[in-house]
Amino acid sequence: MERSVLSVASVGNRTNYEKSDMFKRRDYEPEYALLRDEDYKPVNRYGKPIVLAPEDDPLREEPLVINGEESPPQNPNRYKQHGFYFNADNCIACHACEAACSEKNDVPPHLAFRSVGFVEGGTYPDYRRINISMACNHCDNPVCLKGCPTRAYTKYAEYGAVIQDPDICFGCGYCTWVCPYNAPQLDPVKGQVSKCNMCIDRLEVGLKPACVSACLGKALDFGVIENIPEGRVQAETEIPGFPRTDITHPNIRFQQMKSIQREMVRVDDMPIKYHRAEDEKRYLPEVDPKKGYERQWNWKKLLGSHENAHIAFTLSVQTVMGAFALLVLGGWLGVDAVEGYRASGAFLPTLWLMVALMAFGLFKLNMHLGKPHRFYRGFNNLRLSPVSREIAGVSAFFGGLLGYAFFNLFDNGLGTLLANLSAVLALVGLGFGGYYMYKLYRIPARPFWDHWHTGAAFAGTGLTLGSLLIGVLAFAFGVLDAGLGRLLAGIAAAGLALEGVGLLAHAQAMRGAHSEGAASWYEQMTSYGWPYWLRNALLLAALGLSLWQAVTGVNGWLLALTAVLALASAIIGRALFYVLVIPTTMPGAFFWRNKGFVEHAREVGLADMPQLGVAYERHHPFRFDELMQTLRETSLREMIGHVRWVLTGRA
Repeated sequence: MERSVLSVASVGNRTNYEKSDMFKRRDYEPEYALLRDEDYKPVNRYGKPIVLAPEDDPLREEPLVINGEESPPQNPNRYKQHGFYFNADNCIACHACEAACSEKNDVPPHLAFRSVGFVEGGTYPDYRRINISMACNHCDNPVCLKGCPTRAYTKYAEYGAVIQDPDICFGCGYCTWVCPYNAPQLDPVKGQVSKCNMCIDRLEVGLKPACVSACLGKALDFGVIENIPEGRVQAETEIPGFPRTDITHPNIRFQQMKSIQREMVRVDDMPIKYHRAEDEKRYLPEVDPKKGYERQWNWKKLLGSHENAHIAFTLSVQTVMGAFALLVLGGWLGVDAVEGYRASGAFLPTLWLMVALMAFGLFKLNMHLGKPHRFYRGFNNLRLSPVSREIAGVSAFFGGLLGYAFFNLFDNGLGTLLANLSAVLALVGLGFGGYYMYKLYRIPARPFWDHWHTGAAFAGTGLTLGSLLIGVLAFAFGVLDAGLGRLLAGIAAAGLALEGVGLLAHAQAMRGAHSEGAASWYEQMTSYGWPYWLRNALLLAALGLSLWQAVTGVNGWLLALTAVLALASAIIGRALFYVLVIPTTMPGAFFWRNKGFVEHAREVGLADMPQLGVAYERHHPFRFDELMQTLRETSLREMIGHVRWVLTGRA
């Protein structure tokens, strides 16, 4: 628990809360809307204490400020972990909880902090259906908080609420990747994330959250976690369609007593169904081949992905990292072929081309943010976030590369010394940033990525494209000799072989997985079947040409062809990497929270109707005037405080 003062922006949507003061409790609140927990257990089922701040904790001395008002300790359970309780047997999918939440928090039509989906099984007349109402679960181990590079999230001692501040967020969306439950919502219009705030202002005055108070069938309840509401007998942590709980230890409990089919399917676009495990309790995700087995091309969806900026960033940066490591380490180790290239007229142009490629990749990544002018906030969470660490490492590498290229312009002792110091900085940044570039994709909530092949693909790209970049430039400048050519072809072959081995291991793991990774594999073999096999053919062709040239000698034109084949394979492979991933998300409905319907609505113009809950993705360009305004409004003292916050975690 980092702090206990809740600012205005930390509770829902700022514009909504600027319209009102502290939440006012009415004199005629109905009984079902009142919090009534009196007893509580010392620990929850995960072994975590339910009391989050003991009586002598200094946090209790700090006031809780909501909407500019200090809230007196009206709720005796303020410092206990609270959570939702959902009785699936009672839910009729009326969506009253959604409506109440959206009205309370002024949520736009294309977002929902709480949403209702369902899974179904059987056929008429023996048809069964489970409705599932889900919001943020305010987990014991909130991965959104640990992943957010801007530190927009806080786990509060008050009620255990995980609160997100949209004003701090710069719209990278990483929290939406790591959350298994699709709780954080990235607004494609505003370019920022927001989420359920537990209606903490209602809790302060003894009321349950708005969604719970609005539930018609008493399917939703709320209180101190592990307390089973009156009239209920179960408090399970799983329900068919609910993702795995070991990632975050969510604070939600379920009751589902009615018998259902052994196999329950989703009605949304996801090719996933849930099959009852041998223990007769859990339902495991499996592939639902609802799209058949026909291979398709789907180039438009493959190469028109929202994540194209990540494709450009990762490929360009990994290429430059591989080329830089080869040139610097090869020179330091006295490799004759590399020393010959460094002494040629191609060396300095190569360095400045690498600087340009790095700048291109960083620019594409920054422009991908919802708020590009807030890019500097990416360093805020170096203690926890792999994204912040990747940004720091890649920035250090870029700075070192730039210094190395600049100081190599001076042919004297001082220039050599400064160039070597820059190279050391760049290599440290390469190791640190490269590792966290891989680590940030090892996300349990995205099983298709959570495999060592991701690291093999990234390292293989660096070795392959980095060596081939130098080879093509050496050929263009007329300095490609036999020794350098064989060395570069051998390194490229090693990189391609590493990636190929990773792909084989990944395919074996995904085919038999009881997770959404198997559904991603199914999509790869059907919806993107032809690009997948084309990528494999290109990779094998590039590998064969590289090995041939490493053994028999290099031909410049053949090396250029190898580079073209390897680059095409890398682009298709990286596009598949991003477009195929299926998260461990909650089931949707026929229209709502259905990726297939969202894509269809955007294509045919239905997204123009706000009542359908679909919005077009809008690019948020870099605004120089906004950046300058931010700098003008930030005092030197605030800047120093910001740096101290980044380094120590204290303002």
